[in-house]
Amino acid sequence: QVQLVESGGGLVQAGYSLRLSCAASGLTFRNYVMGWFRQAPGKEREFVAAVSWANRWIDYSNSVKGRFTISRDNAKNTVYLQMNSLKPEDTAVYYCAASRNYYTTPGRYDYWGQGTQVTVSS
Repeated sequence: QVQLVESGGGLVQAGYSLRLSCAASGLTFRNYVMGWFRQAPGKEREFVAAVSWANRWIDYSNSVKGRFTISRDNAKNTVYLQMNSLKPEDTAVYYCAASRNYYTTPGRYDYWGQGTQVTVSS
């Protein structure tokens, strides 16, 4: 019943920007913390950013801090990830996830999207 659908990924050159969206359905969106994670080939899935129920608490990984911005629109059941100054090392499949509590580890999230590919060329 619960679905998280990411969109907005693509292929861009280093230094350019992308905006990812994650549309949620089948849950009461405002009751969930929303997070973004990414997984590059051969690497573990890692935390990128998370936003609490009403945009009051936001956290970023050190690797994206200052470049990425997470936000949510509860009226649209959507969470966004604005990615600026993209680097080749940002290349990964990006996943959105939902949790009833505020966590930054992927094992504590209840629902996951299928991911959207972001590729940054040098």
